[in-house]
Amino acid sequence: MTGETAKYLDGDALAAALRAGIHRVLGEQDLLNRINVFPVADSDTGTNLALSLGSALAILNQPGEKHLGTLLARVADALLDGSRGNSGAIVAQFFQGMSDAAGEITRFTTYTFSKAVSTGNEYAHDALSKPREGTILSVIAAFAESIRHQVGSEQEGDFAAVIPKALERVEEALANTPNQLEVLRKAGVVDAGAKGFTELVAGIAGFLADGTEVPLPDTSIAHEMEPVIDASEADNASQYRFCTECIVTGDNINRRKLREALSELGDSLVLACTKRKAKIHIHVDEPEQVFDTAREFGHLSSEKADDMHRQQHATHDGQRRFAVIVDSVADISDADMERLDIHMVPARIQFGSHGYLDKVSITIDEFYAELANNPEHPTTSQPAPGDFRRQFQFLASHFDDVVSINLTSTVSGTYQAARLAASRSNAPGRIHVVDSQTGSLGQGQLAVLAAECAELGLDAETTLAAIREQIPHSSGYGIVSDMQYAVRGGRMPAWVRSIAEALRLNPIISITSDGRLTLSGALFGRRNRIERFAHYVAKRVPDGPVEIGIGHAICEDDAHVLEEHLKRLLPDIRKLVVTGLGPGIGAHAGPGTILVCFRPWVSAEDIARRAN
Repeated sequence: MTGETAKYLDGDALAAALRAGIHRVLGEQDLLNRINVFPVADSDTGTNLALSLGSALAILNQPGEKHLGTLLARVADALLDGSRGNSGAIVAQFFQGMSDAAGEITRFTTYTFSKAVSTGNEYAHDALSKPREGTILSVIAAFAESIRHQVGSEQEGDFAAVIPKALERVEEALANTPNQLEVLRKAGVVDAGAKGFTELVAGIAGFLADGTEVPLPDTSIAHEMEPVIDASEADNASQYRFCTECIVTGDNINRRKLREALSELGDSLVLACTKRKAKIHIHVDEPEQVFDTAREFGHLSSEKADDMHRQQHATHDGQRRFAVIVDSVADISDADMERLDIHMVPARIQFGSHGYLDKVSITIDEFYAELANNPEHPTTSQPAPGDFRRQFQFLASHFDDVVSINLTSTVSGTYQAARLAASRSNAPGRIHVVDSQTGSLGQGQLAVLAAECAELGLDAETTLAAIREQIPHSSGYGIVSDMQYAVRGGRMPAWVRSIAEALRLNPIISITSDGRLTLSGALFGRRNRIERFAHYVAKRVPDGPVEIGIGHAICEDDAHVLEEHLKRLLPDIRKLVVTGLGPGIGAHAGPGTILVCFRPWVSAEDIARRAN
């Protein structure tokens, strides 16, 4: 920028400058992940900042928004909705402050820009209950102070001179962060959030100096960059498990009371807030406590809870070449989820006006207790594409590939949501979305097999070929104890239940080849029903070695009885796992349901031998 245009920033000029800055950040996201050691060494700061700032690009890429105040308001709102992680929430609050200060002005002078940045700095510091120096806050403060010092009371300065000088001061503050936080000094790195904000300013400064707009970087190539510190060895590792976020909308949200209520629940609280909307970020063990508290202040939306312990472990896994992720309809034992580092995107469960994240903010046992006592029958909804995209991008920054094994496309839009997320991610060619053509235990068996292949060091291509070969051979049968839940959920007409109860029928459901549930038979009477169901299943299991999964809806004793019968009836069971059935099945089949899924036995070792 030169001449007259360097003295003013209208909406178009500011949009171009911000795009240049955001593109710089996107290009450095892998580095930011690598140096992320504070407040938690979970290697996701780059991903979070990329997703946060990326949410504003749609606004900034729209042509012709010359009204600066309108542009900033839209950018601030997009960032508040799309922010992720500590740094993302702080940046969102920074821009909210700038927006509030700008008001209805149509263009910035250096003087009004200085006022806006100073307000943004105040908002950013106010977002944290316990602000820390040596973080993104330090470089934001340096940016604001430098501009204020340069501009003074001068009404019209030169942006092309002011911003590059401010960048020098920001870079000095960044270099000083290891002197302010011991964990940074020990790791030999600067703060990741502070580095991200510095890159944002550098991109803005470059554009204002010479009009050069940094192009959108190609981030689809995986960079082999190991984290600088093992999360298990970090002395600042969070004592809490879930990085929890949500948005609250309402009238005149009481920021102080909301902060007080949340501060008792965990740590790393960041509250980006206006009077009508609040973005909450906090680390806790019980996400539902956060959501319950937030509901007291307004309408809740955009709930998410990422498992930081699993993320931390994943970032330091040098053996696996790809990560495995499932939606929460897949029923997998806790032991296998932990052992194999399988990641999960939760579906939504709604009891009336009260919503939950499946297997995150509500456990399986809690779900069935609510199902028994709540007059409102639950509804389930697929994860949003954004839920998949957030996890896809995080995992793609740490693995060569990501394999997502999803609920059958014939009964849900989950598979399509995952595909859409993959196409919009920063690594579309390395994210492989699989339609399992099943769900529950069958889907879980495929995911476990894929994860065991990853554990052996196999590549994604070899594993995907083996998984797709297995899909047509997966089968399953279930026995339903009480059909009232299928009736309440609209899966079965009431008259069928009446006839079944009158005749003392125990309906048997089957999973068809395209993943649908269908009524395939019935057992008469309750006596020895588990033994008779075992014989029914055994007749349909193919000859030869087999893998079996048994899922139960809070009827574990019956499941183990079935296990013993199947072991006697089937001579070549190579693997048998008993686990609980989640809401994906339980919401429609109800307590007392038992599901058996089986497939011809193929191990990860078999796949590895064939590949060699």
